[in-house]
Formats: sequence, C-alpha cells, structure tokens
Amino acid sequence: ETNTLPFHPFENQQGDILRLEKEHQVLKEQLREAEEKFEQLQSRRLEEISALEDLLKKSIEETKVSQNELDWFHQDSEAQMKKWQQEKKENRENLKTLRGTAKKHSDTNERYMKSIDNKEKQYNVCLETFLETSNKFANEKGKLEELIKKSQDDSQECEKRAVKAEVSVLQTWKETEIWKLKGSIAKAEGNLRMLKALSSSASAAPELKSQIDSWEIFISNVKKQLEKVEAEYEEKIEQVKNGARDCLSKVEIVEFPCP
Repeated sequence: ETNTLPFHPFENQQGDILRLEKEHQVLKEQLREAEEKFEQLQSRRLEEISALEDLLKKSIEETKVSQNELDWFHQDSEAQMKKWQQEKKENRENLKTLRGTAKKHSDTNERYMKSIDNKEKQYNVCLETFLETSNKFANEKGKLEELIKKSQDDSQECEKRAVKAEVSVLQTWKETEIWKLKGSIAKAEGNLRMLKALSSSASAAPELKSQIDSWEIFISNVKKQLEKVEAEYEEKIEQVKNGARDCLSKVEIVEFPCP
C-alpha cells in the first residue's frame, strides 16, 4: 500500500500534487511569454509617449515664451500708463489665444492617447494573426520536411536498386563472354593436344608444325582477349558502384578466326 493512497489533505486522489506541479509549470511558461509581449508593447508605447512628451515640452516652451512676453508687457505698462488700457486689452487677447493654443495642445494630446490605444489594439490583433499564421506555416513546414525526407529515402533506394541492377547486368555480360572465351580456349587446347600427339610421328611432324604454331598463337590471343574483357568489365562494375552513369555497355570483343 506504500505510495498508493492519496496524501491528505494535499490530495483528493492519487497524482493531484504532480498534476498541480505540471499546471504550475505551464502557467509559469505562459506568464513568461506574456511578460515578454508586455515588455515589447511597453517599449513601443514608451517610444510613442516620448515623442508626445517632446511635443508637449515644445508646447510648454512656447507657453513660457508667451508668458515672458506677458511679463514684459506688465513691466512696460508702469512706464507707459497712458497706453495701459490698450495694452491690457491686447494682453487679454494674447492670453485668450494662448489658452486656445493650450487647449488645442491638450486636445491633441488626448487624441494621441486615443490613437495609441487604437494602435495597441491593432497590434494585439496583428500579433494574434501572426502567431496563428506562424503556427500554420510551422505545421506545413513539418509536413513538407517529412515529404522531402521520404522522397530522398525513396530516391536513395531507387539509386541503390539501379546500381545493383546495372552491376548484375555487367556481371552477367562478363560471365557470358568469359564463358565463351574459355570455351574457345578449351576447344583450341584440345585440338592442339591432338595435333601434338599426331606430330609425334616423324613423317607427319613437318606438315603439322605450322598448324600447331597457328593454334598456339590463336590460344595466346584468346587468353589476352579474356584478360582484357575481364579487366574492362571489372572497371565498369567499379565505376557503377562509385556512382558513375552511362557505363551500361558491352565491352568490344575481337573475334579471332580459328586456324
């Protein structure tokens, strides 16, 4: 019964702790991916906010310049009391304009914030589409790689069978030609032995001498032809085994006339 009963109060049934650990690992991985996505989005958003802050800073500087101009007007009003009413009116108008500009910048800032939110939503949609497309392409890539591997295996198998077939054909041709040449040699050697036996008679020796020489030359030529045929067929077989093509052709045989 050891380790076969649930571990109360942490388990209601056997394996709950392992299942919770696996779920915890999956949630940690999902959290890591979400943090990476959040950091990317935050970096992009910080760049856009930085641009907006620069624009806002420029607007503040323009406002400060206008405020300085307003202070200058107040200082100058002490020296020019006669024009104070007119300048005050102008200052009010300038102040109204500056307030309108400030409101305009405020509206622009709000519009940029909305634009940022919209772009963030669009980015999330594009990201989801990209992930779906990436998974789809990954699956298709896996299938294509399997097909390519299968095709390569089939091609290699076909090449092996083709090489084996070519070697078999060349071996058959070689054995056939060697069998023919060896048959000719055996027949010629039999005739030569018979002639040498007949030439043992002193009266027949001069007449058979030329025939014996002709048969000996014939046997020598056929043996050379046999060595040549065997060597060339072996060379062709080695070339085919090493991957050469267009080697499937018969070796040229020279036919020597029998004496």
